[in-house]
Amino acid sequence: MTLTDLPEIQITHHARATRLRLRVERTQIRLTVPKFCSKRQIQEFLNQSEQWMVETWQKQQVSLVQVDRTLPSELHLFNRQHALTISYKTQRHAYLFDEQSNQLWVSDRQPESYLKSFVIAYAKQYLPAYLQQISHETGLKFVQCAVRQPKTRWGSCSVKHDIMLNSALALFPEAITRYVCVHELAHTRHFDHSVRFWSEVEKHDPAFQQHRRTLKTTALPHWWYQK
Repeated sequence: MTLTDLPEIQITHHARATRLRLRVERTQIRLTVPKFCSKRQIQEFLNQSEQWMVETWQKQQVSLVQVDRTLPSELHLFNRQHALTISYKTQRHAYLFDEQSNQLWVSDRQPESYLKSFVIAYAKQYLPAYLQQISHETGLKFVQCAVRQPKTRWGSCSVKHDIMLNSALALFPEAITRYVCVHELAHTRHFDHSVRFWSEVEKHDPAFQQHRRTLKTTALPHWWYQK
């Protein structure tokens, strides 16, 4: 039983186990299941845990190699044609952004943290408007948009059609960010992951499968994990 870009999952049936238990280690992924757990239950559990497994596995792999801690000199954002040029210097403000010249100045006191703060602020300013744009394009309406920093989700849609988007989506190419918007908007019509739901997604993003794979397998920069 395998999932894209993950090692084979080692499944162990244990007579004393009372619930499914998933462990992502540096060299393997192990799943302990109760003795009488069905294949369907196992598959459903893995499907629900897929994004968490991918993200955790990626973090484990990063820890195995020497991570390049070099701070970026450019920053690509989802809705800008050209990358921002970044300069690090001693300054009073955490960051300063000149939109006209595509220039970002970041304080050298805590550059990783301030760089992340800029991206979060940028995402909160531009992602809700972008979601509104995709809503007009698709005819799929939502109520409110919140931009947050969840650890395991790129987005969510409530039963009231309120949508949450992960601020890290600002760091992806527009096609990937658009896919997440389409995905969550499709939930306003189909509040599940049924065949009808994926048909709705494909209607507005024919390449959604490729975009979904890219989203799952692209690691965020090391400075994004700064607290």
